[in-house]
Amino acid sequence: MSPLAVSLEGVTFRYPGTNAGVFDLTMTIAPGELVVCLGPSGCGKTTLLRLVAGFLKPDAGVIRLNGSDVSSLPARARECGVVFQAYALFPHMRVWENVAYPLRVRDIALDERRRLAEQMLHLVGLEGLAERLPAQLSGGQQQRVALARALVFKPRALLLDEPLSALDAATRSTMRDEVRRIQRAQNIATLLITHDQDEALSLADRMVLLREGRLVQSGSPHEIYDRPADAFVAGFVGRANLLDGRVIDAETVDTAIGRLATPRHGHAAGSALRLLVRPERVEIGAAASGENVFAAQVLRDRFFGATRQLEVAAGDGRLEIETSMRDHVARVRVPREAIQFLNAH
Repeated sequence: MSPLAVSLEGVTFRYPGTNAGVFDLTMTIAPGELVVCLGPSGCGKTTLLRLVAGFLKPDAGVIRLNGSDVSSLPARARECGVVFQAYALFPHMRVWENVAYPLRVRDIALDERRRLAEQMLHLVGLEGLAERLPAQLSGGQQQRVALARALVFKPRALLLDEPLSALDAATRSTMRDEVRRIQRAQNIATLLITHDQDEALSLADRMVLLREGRLVQSGSPHEIYDRPADAFVAGFVGRANLLDGRVIDAETVDTAIGRLATPRHGHAAGSALRLLVRPERVEIGAAASGENVFAAQVLRDRFFGATRQLEVAAGDGRLEIETSMRDHVARVRVPREAIQFLNAH
């Protein structure tokens, strides 16, 4: 069985004189796997990438690449391909020369550098542009050049630090698919850092969520979204209705919006808990009949064409709703099966 491409075991790094960094971090990336690290600003995402790349050295713990301990090795010896938010292309070099630069510093012969650069340009869909300068390329094309350069020397792992954040919305959407296609074509272990939830959910084989330098939850996008570990994860990944409640019995909880029939649970009567209901699970119009139906007053109604986002007052609380229905909203229904239990504060 081949070793894990990337492995961190109990890794801690603290910036001198601060409480910022990453702490006791353990995670892995399998060969060919794309792991997306997500979290709020300052949570340690870029610190994690810099530790793997070798730009920072851990205070404690072990970092392995393909089974070898690289914790004390400099970045050059790690052999990782890195793409930062600023692509850092050499403005005076032609496209193929930018791509071939890692081969040049490794003393690869000119003809072979050119051949491998052209091969990578074909992979990223830029064949025919080898002689252009970076200034003659669009933002999306420059990002592809940076990707080709990071991959041309066959790195142990690919590390991407917010690589799409400088692009406009339409180009970013296209490039998400391109990054995934290229990563799969190379079958390379990849760590992608982002603050964009849509990017994380659509790209990842597995997501790693950090908070204040610590790993909060790791799992597939479906697991993170459908079974968040706590209220922080539920509120950070996707939109969420978080309702504080008091248990009445094994299938009933009192909340600010009213008394809810819930899936059967083992919480004791009188105990406090928190409920999660995703906005797309709340029903309106003709569907709002049966149990868990509440009178509602629309506070905000935003129309996005295919979808509609509502905020309504119900009882003494509020609900966010996302729906494709255009019905008048006078009442809402929270299906019993849409309710998830989280730990209280």
